[in-house]
Amino acid sequence: MIFKIFKKELKETIRDRKTMLIMVAIPLLVFPILINVVVGVSDSFNESASEKILKIGIIGDSNDLIVKQLKSIPASFGPKELIAYNGDSARLFKDQNDEVIDIALWYDSGLEGILAAQGTANVLWAIDNTNIGYSERIKGYMNIIETEERLKRYDELGIDEQKLQPYRITYQNTASDRQMLGELAGGILPYIFIAFGFLGCMYPAIDLFSGEKERGTIETLLSTPVQRWKILIGKMLVVVLSGLTASFSALFGLFVSIEFLDLIPDPTLMAVVSKILTFPIIIKLFALLLPLTVFFAGIMIPISVYTKSFKEAQSIITPLNIVVVLPAMLGLFPGIELNYLTACIPILNIVLTTKSLIAGNLDYILLAISFLIMLSVAAAAVFVSIRQFGKETNILN
Repeated sequence: MIFKIFKKELKETIRDRKTMLIMVAIPLLVFPILINVVVGVSDSFNESASEKILKIGIIGDSNDLIVKQLKSIPASFGPKELIAYNGDSARLFKDQNDEVIDIALWYDSGLEGILAAQGTANVLWAIDNTNIGYSERIKGYMNIIETEERLKRYDELGIDEQKLQPYRITYQNTASDRQMLGELAGGILPYIFIAFGFLGCMYPAIDLFSGEKERGTIETLLSTPVQRWKILIGKMLVVVLSGLTASFSALFGLFVSIEFLDLIPDPTLMAVVSKILTFPIIIKLFALLLPLTVFFAGIMIPISVYTKSFKEAQSIITPLNIVVVLPAMLGLFPGIELNYLTACIPILNIVLTTKSLIAGNLDYILLAISFLIMLSVAAAAVFVSIRQFGKETNILN
């Protein structure tokens, strides 16, 4: 009987184009579009930043040493235009504020004499760091100029540069590419799965309860000789299936983006991502998402049962998305790791467990704790749904 109710409600849900759009189409397209946009914008910014001619306003004149050194830097380090202000600092900084020039350069007036006396000259670069790539370009220029002056000073003092280097320091990253990917992207993926799982549950949950009350068809269903909890379970299975379908449509969209659309240019990263999207990992993701989706269904159904119309239920359930997303966002913060405490916090434990799963350093004891906690809250939510659906005042209000 539960299966018959499930089959009936599933047919009606599939006929609803709006629900199918939220459940399948949007999650399926979100990753290809998102990755394409991010890669395209990133490449565009990097290309425009490297090719842009930087207008550098200089407090001195074109005969100053540092200006000559800047001019001698090859264009391969980035094109530039030097504008001399001959000591007019007020006009220099005004032009920068008015965006006539991109960067302002100030230095000691007796710079050549200071350097000749082997002193230390002051150099100030005024840079708007909201402009991507400007700071890196200027640091590259100054590194060339400073290295040239340092080597010249070593020659004057008769010093072997190697004798001034007591250590040759190397910093090695012990984290694997998979661990780095798990740390950077591991929090974003479950965040998206949670968001779409919630949306996938929301519309069927509202339609199968508040929608039926509004259409006046729920009384007919309740008049059949079927126990009420069986009706609820049949409807709830449709809601859970809708949420899982939305989550795995997003996962399938990610798989298609990586395997077929060639949106990730780095072959090393591509190989790491391909290793992550394996059948065992997908099964573990399913095991984590199943109780979470049941929990979503369990908190939406009592609201849908209580409310009188589709619009009223939607206005109450939609803000819940923020409440659900907040603990998921905590998993994006650095330093928050899966441990015995965080494994007991619903939703956050799913995000952190997924991060560890992708990074390949998952503690299966913590996985079991996270799963049992989500299973417990899902069971509690189902119990509340059964209680609420069993009240005549909620159904017939």
